[in-house]
Amino acid sequence: MIVEQIIEDKTDYKSDRQSERPIRSIVKSISWRAVGTLDTILISWMITGHIKTAFSIGGIELVTKMLLYFFHERVWNSIKWGKK
Repeated sequence: MIVEQIIEDKTDYKSDRQSERPIRSIVKSISWRAVGTLDTILISWMITGHIKTAFSIGGIELVTKMLLYFFHERVWNSIKWGKK
């Protein structure tokens, strides 16, 4: 059922942009990553006991997960399932 809705109701990029612009996904990605990265830094610091190592892990995680979230968000924005 979900797969059928995805295939049948798939929109093109133009109509997708009208429902939610890519800049919104970018801003959401940044704000969520700030929260997530602080969490990662704190956990890494508690586990390793080294703040420099924690910030290194957090810095790498910040970039990779922001990119992954952006593309994940854009794919989900093109799926009609669960939208009104």
